[in-house]
Amino acid sequence: MTAHSVRTLPAPPGAEGVLSAPAVAFVAELVTLFRPRIRELLAARARLQRRFDAGESPDFDSQTAAIRSGDWAVAALPADLLDRRVEITGPVDRKMVINALNSGANVFMADFEDATSPTWHNLIDGQQNLFDAVRRSITFEDPSSKKRYALAEKTATLLVRPRGLHMPEAHFVVDGEASPGSLVDFGLYFFHNAKSLLERGSGPYFYLPKLQHFSEAGLWNDVFVAAQAVLGVPNGSIKATVLIETLPAAFQMDEILFELKDHMAGLNCGRWDYIFSSIKTLREHAGFVLPDRSQVSMEQPMMRAYTQLLVKTCHRRGAFAMGGMAAQIPIKNDAAANEQALAKVRADKLREVKDGHDGTWVAHPALVAIAKAIFDEHMPGKNQLHVTRDDVQVEAKDLLIAPTGPRTIAGLRQNVRVGVQYIAAWLCGLGCVPLYHLMEDAATAEISRSQVWQWLHHNAEVDGTPLTRERFIAVLAEEMQSLETALGSARFLEGRHPEAARLFEAISTADTLADFLTLEAYPSLVVPLPS
Repeated sequence: MTAHSVRTLPAPPGAEGVLSAPAVAFVAELVTLFRPRIRELLAARARLQRRFDAGESPDFDSQTAAIRSGDWAVAALPADLLDRRVEITGPVDRKMVINALNSGANVFMADFEDATSPTWHNLIDGQQNLFDAVRRSITFEDPSSKKRYALAEKTATLLVRPRGLHMPEAHFVVDGEASPGSLVDFGLYFFHNAKSLLERGSGPYFYLPKLQHFSEAGLWNDVFVAAQAVLGVPNGSIKATVLIETLPAAFQMDEILFELKDHMAGLNCGRWDYIFSSIKTLREHAGFVLPDRSQVSMEQPMMRAYTQLLVKTCHRRGAFAMGGMAAQIPIKNDAAANEQALAKVRADKLREVKDGHDGTWVAHPALVAIAKAIFDEHMPGKNQLHVTRDDVQVEAKDLLIAPTGPRTIAGLRQNVRVGVQYIAAWLCGLGCVPLYHLMEDAATAEISRSQVWQWLHHNAEVDGTPLTRERFIAVLAEEMQSLETALGSARFLEGRHPEAARLFEAISTADTLADFLTLEAYPSLVVPLPS
């Protein structure tokens, strides 16, 4: 490997081995090889968005029609990925890693992306936690209860989600430039764990977020090939599941599978980011102004078209079609409300398994048994690759049907409360936050702030009256006053809620919709590197 100038923050205590000289050199090599290409791909995203802003709509690419019509399949999958009926997701903190692996789910997706605030401590400590989990040496003692946590004999298969291509890592500087956060997350995990995982009969398995074009899948494939070659790991050992959570990617599922076919494990319906991406992609299209977030259910025609097309496309190619997230968390003090929430989970999972999905996501361990019971009843085998869904015929227009429903002041207030409180938590180092009986992460906060922007930008009616900047700011002020009263002034300030409210207002009222909330907030997490 070529020598590079690398500067990082020190590792947190107990995680010094994560930043060993060989590991840092490995990541620096990946960064040098692929950072220019990532930069080009992000520029291509911006060019495509300008076309959408000018009135164009996403469509299937005529130049890749041969891939969509061709007879090909992805490579065979390893044994521990053949049954993925329930997958639990969560951040990479130590207690969460243990509880998720012990949850009874088939898969745990350890998330460096939407469920983790990318402080340097969180990221490097998270890598150490996964290092210990792979070797089954991970333990945790709760400092308050003194309860000790350790891995059970049987645990979930581990998948890891690195950050999206757009996020930088300002604390890992190679040759004078910040590194792509995606390569830092992937590279450190792969370097430390790939061989150990293979020796244990598993492998280095990943979820890839927020792809917008099949060329981005091609980039990841080349990253995988290079990483495996450098470490002497057999090509194809890496298996990746791609989240179809952007509107442009929904038109390129075949192409994404094809680009990654030697490393492909499946596609996933990342529903919350998909809603956000639909708003962002069609932000200048006056005919595509969404109703309240609660109205954009999986029964809306555009969401039905997207999920059923995913099942059909995946199964035609021998890849798994994973369902979306159940974000509900138990409501302990209201049995009736809790049962109502769980009924929604059951209905959602029943729809997915009957549509042909091979598995689904949950955000809380209490939902694992509920989701598993439904998939066990309706999917007796390990998966449903035999369900080809030849009945599904989806055209471009079906993926672009604007969801219907009311826009209400209650919906506006929910967006404000969720958006501001999530940003505040993220600024304080928390990326996964229980709010109003749902587990919120960056994706749902993105919906909150982009909906407010969209309603303002298009002068949309909210409860029959156009939403103005003044009306929104008044609602924001009222909600912040209520929150300060509920928390107390000290906690309100310590929790960085005023800073979060200022950011929420700025991005909601800007002339142009910001690409990512996390990009806008990231400078607040950056610590200067030692000179």
